[in-house]
Formats: sequence, structure tokens, C-alpha cells
Amino acid sequence: MNWIILIIAGLFEVAFAFCLGKAKEASGNEMYLWYAGFLITLAISMGLLVKATQTLPIGTAYAIWTGIGAVGTVLVGIFVFKEPATFLRILFLTTLIASIIGLKAVSTH
Repeated sequence: MNWIILIIAGLFEVAFAFCLGKAKEASGNEMYLWYAGFLITLAISMGLLVKATQTLPIGTAYAIWTGIGAVGTVLVGIFVFKEPATFLRILFLTTLIASIIGLKAVSTH
């Protein structure tokens, strides 16, 4: 169950990065709403990470949490914010995904 919580925490990490990107594009009250979304999703992500680390090794959980956030944020950058999808970005994204899967596979919990 804590692996599922950890994955959800990583998705909320992607959400708070998305909110930061949207806040950068916004102005006025809309910008403050995006920043509020950032703070809310940040708090949820951290809370879920804390919950997951009650039974998962902290090193593995943190690495997977940041990995999910990194992969998701790069994909949001490419598909939502129209950042370049160069060969090298995709290559390193693929190696990051393989590393996340590897950490999960060798975890003792």
C-alpha cells in the first residue's frame, strides 16, 4: 500500500511543478491561485511521502519520489509547456525511468 502512496506523492510533486509553471505564465489573481495550488499540492506530496516512509526505506522512497517528479515534470514540460523533446532529453529520461524501476526491483520492502 505504501508503494501506491509513494507513487501518488510523486504525482503530486508533478502537480506542484505544473502549478509553478502556470504561475510563471499568469499575472494578477490568477498567479496567486496557481501559487496557492503549488502550496497545497506541495503539502499533500510531502505528507504522502512522510506516510510512505513509515515502512519504506527513506533512501529508496526519496529517490523514487524525486524520480517520479522529475520524469513527470519533464513530460509536462514537453507536452504542456512545449519544451524541446531532443534525443538526449528522451535518452536521459529513459535512463531515469529505468533507474526508478531498478530501485523498486531491488528494494527489500
